[in-house]
Amino acid sequence: MNRTLKQLERDIANATTYQVWMEASLEHDRISGADEWKDIDRSPHYDYELIRNRLWQIRQARERHNVNKLVFHLHEGLHGNLGNISNPALYRHSRVGTKHLIERYLDEVCAALNYLCDESFEQFGLKQKLDFFETTGQAFGQSGLMLSGGAALGLFHVGVVKSLWEQGLLPCVISGSSAGSIVASVVGTHSNDELAEKLRPENLYLEAFRAAGWKGLVRGTPVLDGDHLEACLEENIPDLTFEEAYRKTGREINITVSPYDRNQHSRLLNWRTSPNVLIRKASLASCAIPGIYPPVNLWAKNIDGERVPYIPGRKFVDGSIQDDLPVRRLARLFGVNHSIVSQTNPHVVPFLSRSESTDSSFSTLADWGVRNLSMNLNYALELAQRRVRSNDLGLLISKAQNVVKQRYIGDINLIPPRQPLNLLRILRNPSMDDVRNFISLGERTTWPKLDVIGNSTRISRTFLACRQRLDQLEERTLNRLQLAYSPDDPERRRVSANDLSH
Repeated sequence: MNRTLKQLERDIANATTYQVWMEASLEHDRISGADEWKDIDRSPHYDYELIRNRLWQIRQARERHNVNKLVFHLHEGLHGNLGNISNPALYRHSRVGTKHLIERYLDEVCAALNYLCDESFEQFGLKQKLDFFETTGQAFGQSGLMLSGGAALGLFHVGVVKSLWEQGLLPCVISGSSAGSIVASVVGTHSNDELAEKLRPENLYLEAFRAAGWKGLVRGTPVLDGDHLEACLEENIPDLTFEEAYRKTGREINITVSPYDRNQHSRLLNWRTSPNVLIRKASLASCAIPGIYPPVNLWAKNIDGERVPYIPGRKFVDGSIQDDLPVRRLARLFGVNHSIVSQTNPHVVPFLSRSESTDSSFSTLADWGVRNLSMNLNYALELAQRRVRSNDLGLLISKAQNVVKQRYIGDINLIPPRQPLNLLRILRNPSMDDVRNFISLGERTTWPKLDVIGNSTRISRTFLACRQRLDQLEERTLNRLQLAYSPDDPERRRVSANDLSH
């Protein structure tokens, strides 16, 4: 048996497609005894009795068609991590899946939501349904995908996005900083039909790096050509504003940029905060690493569709410097309370332990060392900040402090394997072999996490799908009601939401 398991582990490690990986992983679970572990409800890692009871309550209410009780149970007791069911420890015992009790609970909750959405009830009409799914869905929250900086290592994000998209697990809310902003922009400006082709390695234009002169390091001018990077972005990102992209794809893309100013905070650009800003320029600014690329002026469209400067006179630089992962602002703007992080920042990845890729707590000696190193660096930078009078040097120190103080992980973390840091490799144009290898690495890193991502996002995805169906039903109903009133009828009245309850 040990020989068989070792062979299966080699098959898993060498799998080139998700299907091959899944088949080997399922067989590994069967032979290793992980399937038996899944069958047993009991575990110290979650409140199995609570989940068992909640499952029984919801199922009983649905099977007895007791709508009031079903709505009550879902509205009062639906939480993203109820009973600690999202505990990463519950996904370490098997290659695929987790406790069957958890999966049955998720099945039942989603079945109950679809039942309330799609069936007709005398006392629970369309208006009541819209109210329920709006309020309960907002309270439950949703997941967001956050793509870090990382220069050429950012190609890892393409594999992550590709894997999630192919399995129907790509969140609607996506943020990107620096290199991550390019991938987020590509995803957010292409429809699903276009995305299948765009994510192919041969369809990505990646000639982003061209030296502007290494003497710039001595003179204090950028060493890479910003115009060349902009030309690269033009090949990959359509000329759309944030609002135009959202209306085209339904994806809510967020890009972080940092003002090129010592006393300004970073900005999160999206279709709500800056609807008319051009995405391509936002991504260019987010990639403008100080000293490497020149700072960037943002551009937007005015009411006549003409291109005009956005905040004239102010320039922006690399978004990952101040806010690589904009967790708090995504929570405030989009109700994101669960984060999936693809982390490729070269100053972060070497210090993240392999346990960090499966657990959101710092649990190893390496992680303890990172925290202490960060504290000491921050203290040293604070001392330097007090003694510096030069604005340029003070700005550089301020940015360095932000880099040190940030938190670079989320609830679920996708991290490439540790590799020797090669700065020249990160800041050079990748070969086609490099592109394929980085994308493949992103895919293979994501496959083992697809089950925990799928389970963690399943209820919020069901809320979204139900709300979309109800919105379509509301539109059809309003159109039908409007047609029911003749334009010549003096008694004609305005159709309101109250009519939807009848």
